[in-house]
Amino acid sequence: MATKLNKEIIDLISSDDSTKVLATINEHGYPHAAAKPFIRVDDDGNLLYLELIESSRTQKNLVASIWFDQKVSIAVSDRNGQSWQIKGKPVKTLITGPVFLHHYRDVRRRLGDVDLAAVWVIEPEEVINENILVRHAEEEKAHPLFRHLDRLATVPF
Repeated sequence: MATKLNKEIIDLISSDDSTKVLATINEHGYPHAAAKPFIRVDDDGNLLYLELIESSRTQKNLVASIWFDQKVSIAVSDRNGQSWQIKGKPVKTLITGPVFLHHYRDVRRRLGDVDLAAVWVIEPEEVINENILVRHAEEEKAHPLFRHLDRLATVPF
């Protein structure tokens, strides 16, 4: 089931200063994670991953994800502590047409004489705030007894 990305996440993904990591698995379940700066958000709220190398491990794994109905995960963060994980499903790949052409021209403008193998459309299904302060508060609430012993002496029960 698709989920909507809020403006904060869209802005973070759109920033050239953010770090984006795409994690995929192959047909045997082996994980592969790599920094991928060319991740965008389209007008429908889907993630677009721009694959530059036809024979890359990520490209092969995304094809396997379509074949075997596998999910992917994208982690995006910045220097200010924003950190999100987006789990989703690759739903199609574009190798021609106006969306492909738009991104092909943008990639060549940025990088010069390079190829664009595909534009992968990934439908977001789950969004998790991975900010350490948010995660810590969630864990404290869900598991109040999971504490280091030195903290127990200073926290009244």
